[in-house]
Amino acid sequence: MTPPRPEPHTPDPTADLYDVITRRRDVRAEFSGEPIPDDVLRRVLTAAHQAPSVGLSQPWDFVLVRDAATRTRFREHVLTERDAFAAGLDGERASTFSRIKIEGIVESSLGIAVTYDADRGSPQVLGRHAIADAGLYSVCLAIQNLWLAATAEGLGVGWVSFYREDFLRGLLDIPSRVRPVAWLCVGPVRAVADTPDLERHGWRSRMPLEDVVHYETYGSQVTR
Repeated sequence: MTPPRPEPHTPDPTADLYDVITRRRDVRAEFSGEPIPDDVLRRVLTAAHQAPSVGLSQPWDFVLVRDAATRTRFREHVLTERDAFAAGLDGERASTFSRIKIEGIVESSLGIAVTYDADRGSPQVLGRHAIADAGLYSVCLAIQNLWLAATAEGLGVGWVSFYREDFLRGLLDIPSRVRPVAWLCVGPVRAVADTPDLERHGWRSRMPLEDVVHYETYGSQVTR
């Protein structure tokens, strides 16, 4: 008997590009811990892998981390780094930071460590000869693709940056030539906040577009 063919994936019609960009959040406290369906995870990773890259070098790798012990060790390291940062704050800044959750490492369904291999496609990486960091920029594009695809799928993503690269390299057996760029907490969420956490807690506010658009030369913000 021939097994039934799976139904084709039909994207949510409300999840157009601009809507997804607007809804994207850096998720921390809202993870439900439910598993990510395999087909959804593959679509999200495929979107990341379809990102543009300098010289088509595709210098990224994705390390999927589900092991509870590994994630707990990473979280302990992150909390130590949080404490180190907090020690340098005082007054209102310290009070504001104390209310901000910076990670969802054990609450999320999955950790994805994204790395940069500068040797991928070398020695002649077309387009990188004058800008050495172009490969690193490519990895950031893959992360953004992953983040937007996850948002369209109803998943949350949180980028954890309170860690030392050497610690994460050792934790995940990442080769010395490969640079860890991000630890992403990924998984289904109970809800997503309308306002980003840092704005909601008063750490910073989003600048008006007009403040960052320049005309012809840097610093010229009035059309000529």
